Amino acid sequence: MIIKSLAVGPIMANCYIVGCEKTMNAAVIDPGDEVDRILLTLADAGLKVTAILNTHGHFDHVSGNSRLKSATGAPLMIHRIDAPMLKSLSQSAAAWGLSAEDSPEPDRFLEDGDKVSVGEITFTVLHTPGHTPGGIAFHADGAVFVGDTLFAGSIGRTDFPGGDYNQIIASIREKLFSLGDNVVAYTGHGPETTIGREKRTNPFARLQ
Repeated sequence: MIIKSLAVGPIMANCYIVGCEKTMNAAVIDPGDEVDRILLTLADAGLKVTAILNTHGHFDHVSGNSRLKSATGAPLMIHRIDAPMLKSLSQSAAAWGLSAEDSPEPDRFLEDGDKVSVGEITFTVLHTPGHTPGGIAFHADGAVFVGDTLFAGSIGRTDFPGGDYNQIIASIREKLFSLGDNVVAYTGHGPETTIGREKRTNPFARLQ
């Protein structure tokens, strides 16, 4: 599995390019901004986008949906509950003094337990509400892309509309912490971590 990480946009949201080494097909997870840079990274790696995956609907993670879909024709996927947020990205960004382009309609709604195939990689969708009601993570081959649910040493904010502290803690403990200690968690902001490290040391959600 090829993994390339780019921190994009003024809020430095992590965008991940995840490619299949055999087929060179790839998913782009959370294209928040800087689509030209994302496309250049794909071209340099010789990867073809076959899926655009959104972990949740906040503008800093999805503002590049429109341009990336236009450039690649790849299907756009998000959880049904967060899909309405895609229609008001410009309004959401303006509240932060920023600009964003509204997203096209999703091509597929993802639910807990769904599978998304990218070449020979199969992502399992985990519904992880709490940061947003429709937050999801993508798990495959010893890696999980968690959006803004879990960070290295922290958790996602729950003070935005639809956020719920008890729900995010349950999502982390029941969905993410069950994946195995060696699974690498690729977060929506900041560095990656491991599930085992967060179980032991995360002050919000640790199990030990």
